[in-house]
Amino acid sequence: MKPAPFEYHRPGTTDEAVTLLAEHGWEAKLLAGGQSLIPAMNFRLAQPGVLIDLNNVEELAYIRDGDVGLHIGAMTRQRSAERSELVAARAPLVHEALPFVAHPQIRSRGTIGGSIAHADPASELPAVTLALEARFRLRSPRGARSVSADEFFTGLFGTALESDELLAEIEIPPPADGAGWGFAEISRRHGDYGLAGLAAAVQLDGDGKCSKARLALLSVGDGPVLATSAAETLLGAEPSEEAIRAAANAAAHRDIDPPSDIHASAAYRRRLVEVLTRRVLPRAFDRARGVDLKPITHEA
Repeated sequence: MKPAPFEYHRPGTTDEAVTLLAEHGWEAKLLAGGQSLIPAMNFRLAQPGVLIDLNNVEELAYIRDGDVGLHIGAMTRQRSAERSELVAARAPLVHEALPFVAHPQIRSRGTIGGSIAHADPASELPAVTLALEARFRLRSPRGARSVSADEFFTGLFGTALESDELLAEIEIPPPADGAGWGFAEISRRHGDYGLAGLAAAVQLDGDGKCSKARLALLSVGDGPVLATSAAETLLGAEPSEEAIRAAANAAAHRDIDPPSDIHASAAYRRRLVEVLTRRVLPRAFDRARGVDLKPITHEA
């Protein structure tokens, strides 16, 4: 298949890109890595009248440490972030989740910002940024604004981006004392979209009790789903096997309303969420206690 006819622009700066967005509005699509957009265009599932290619906007590709956290430019390749020692040290949950994103060839072209802005409910990075309470810096001709991950994802492939805005930067808060993390997903084959996945960020207080928990699930709703009931069962409790079992039950049966499709039934996805929660949380709490663990490998 070939895409429908479109007008092509290749700006060299962010200002040029947002000017083009303001000129063409919703008729335009931004091309970052292109790993999702180009196949959709080839099958004519997407038919933008204008394509704005960001691959020449070098100022949007960076990984920097800052006073309030880690700053990742939206055009940073996923493979670059995966290999970054700074990401591994300052955002270990991102580092752990990236190998689950498709295949190395795709991660070599796919961008951090492109995946987040695309907001596929089965994607790993939206769930990870939601668990980490990341903030997104958006640019338009009107200036810049900052949006939290809680506010950014609005529904199926939906975000808070306006027609003249692009995602410029992802800001991830630094890990706090007593913080732990974990990520896992289950897919039919390595590289496939996950049938269900979990990104967990937890924190223990001085008494060894859970003082904070953010559990973000993927592929079980219209976007990344924050398991608030599961988190509430953990707060103030010692992370015992019983507490984790209760959190897993809450995540699977109170926090989600998963779809049934050709890949998995809703009941099966609930079961996967329960299993993943019972698998990931002990590792996250062990890390919060200072235990050094190797990440879970991609599992089919």
